Amino acid sequence: MTSILQIFILIPIIGFIVSLLIPRKMEGVLSWTAFSTVGVHLISFIVFLVYWLLHGHETLNLKEIVLFKSKEYEFLIDFCFDKITVVYLLVGAFLTFLVTIYSRYYLHREQGYKRFFNTILFFYVGYNVAILSGNFETLFIGWEILGISSFLLIAFYRDRYLPVKNAIKVFSVYRIGDIGLILAMWASHHLWHENITFLKLSNYELVHEHLQSHSFTGVFISIMILVAAAVKSAQLPFSSWLPRAMEGPTPSSAIFYGSLSVHLGVFLLVRTFPFWEHQISVRILIALLGFSTSLIASLIARVQSSVKSQIAYASIAQIGLIFIEVAAGFENLALFHFAGNAFLRTYQLLVSPSIVSYMIREQFYNFVPRHHTIEDSFPKKVEYSIYMMSLKEWNLDLFMDYIVWKPLKNVGRKLDFLTVKKLLFLFVPTYFIGLLLLYNEENLAVELHEYLPGLFSLIGFIMVLKSYSERKNPRMSWLLIIMNHFWIALAISFNEHFKVEEAVFYLSGIVIMGTLGYFTLSKLTAIEKVLDLNRFNGHVYEHPRFAMMFLVSCLGLTGFPITSTFIGEDLIFSHIHEDQVFLAFLISSSFIIGGISVVRLYARIFLGPHIKTYHEVAYKSS
Repeated sequence: MTSILQIFILIPIIGFIVSLLIPRKMEGVLSWTAFSTVGVHLISFIVFLVYWLLHGHETLNLKEIVLFKSKEYEFLIDFCFDKITVVYLLVGAFLTFLVTIYSRYYLHREQGYKRFFNTILFFYVGYNVAILSGNFETLFIGWEILGISSFLLIAFYRDRYLPVKNAIKVFSVYRIGDIGLILAMWASHHLWHENITFLKLSNYELVHEHLQSHSFTGVFISIMILVAAAVKSAQLPFSSWLPRAMEGPTPSSAIFYGSLSVHLGVFLLVRTFPFWEHQISVRILIALLGFSTSLIASLIARVQSSVKSQIAYASIAQIGLIFIEVAAGFENLALFHFAGNAFLRTYQLLVSPSIVSYMIREQFYNFVPRHHTIEDSFPKKVEYSIYMMSLKEWNLDLFMDYIVWKPLKNVGRKLDFLTVKKLLFLFVPTYFIGLLLLYNEENLAVELHEYLPGLFSLIGFIMVLKSYSERKNPRMSWLLIIMNHFWIALAISFNEHFKVEEAVFYLSGIVIMGTLGYFTLSKLTAIEKVLDLNRFNGHVYEHPRFAMMFLVSCLGLTGFPITSTFIGEDLIFSHIHEDQVFLAFLISSSFIIGGISVVRLYARIFLGPHIKTYHEVAYKSS
């Protein structure tokens, strides 16, 4: 029975590949491929569900593929099937099927018709991988696919300024959640000394035995899981990204930010509940986070002038309540609440274009005075203060800007003195000195040996900060990200058991995709002469092949699961010692900021209003 689970991954993958081969002019074939793929997936899942229920409905676990194996490390793809999977897959398949049918007519004759259905099927692949995942590594594959497909759908109207800008903003916040998941995976490697499966996490005796002697590590893993879940489900202080994500087409807003993707944080908490079930402090923290988010999001939703923003914040408030239910141990209630909220928000978003016209007509012909609310009983100063704070969305965007993004940009701008020549002069000789020290590792003093990994990873982190703030030379920004990976490989090489073969395995994907990306930038620069990173250039219209090549190379450089670098990143964290928290934080931050920098490069060069005036330009206000 377990071997059937792989069919639920293969069906969306086959549908996605087929949709890529269909010409964009064949709208009927494209839409038919999309909803027939999801329809076949839904029917096959229902048949399997009936069979599973009639045969005892036991938890299934399938250890599918071992992608990499060494003496100390094993990267495996693992699938799990239980009642959590059933609820999420059933809701996801049914809603995606409805949305694909709806989109067939809603996007008729839209310029990006093929691109939309390609991305929806790509999203559906990632969703199924995440929901069927049986360990953190498999979950992270689906997690990354959802992140990049989210970016592509928000920036669907790529000739406009705001959709592209908000797509970068949402992707940047998503990457913060990736830090939490990466560090949780790193700490779990040291806690279990293996790639632990979710099935083993439900073994109380095993979890209790390990947490007794590693209580701090257990709390750290739980906090990192909470950070990842809070970001993905738009809980405080990350709530402001969800309304910004509504810049995409209404169908994608419905399926992504009303129903499925936004509830993935809840899925992560429910899936890992047996691990942190007996950590009372963590459960209280989750409940408090859910309560505060629900309260503030409800206030913000009531003053929004946009119907999609109202629905977004209302959904955030309900997810806050689901967080409380999960923390209280009401798993079945949380799953039921998820299904109800997902169906409701999808319906509301799909009918939102019509609701606006209905409301205008109702207000014109049937005006009803505002009803007395609980806020009217407050002192007027308090009532007006709450109103103004809610209208400003409690300055959540400014908070994230001042706490995270501005400090990174300020540090990066202090490195503006660096040029390509200075980089080659300063850092290439330093790197060779590092290689020489590695070759004579046995002769190094113990104190020096302990500090070298942190020093080299710090140099790589500085490079990625410079890349993030670079506004003049895109090729230098690209080279800095590549060099960052080389510095990370050198830093980890000073830790025990990290072999040359493993370093080559990790860097092979970086070299291939880095070369492809640099070649694309060089060719585009030769044609266009100037690539200005202070604005959006929109070169995808005149150079679609270059745009596709560069997007693929960007995915490879960020560790997306298309090259060996994806496994190599996880392999690197398996060689970071338990007491090297600073090193783990630096390297995870380098990966995250590097990913943001790469996507920003792609968006600035290829998306947005075209730099040439003979192309039609949309208004900035969108």
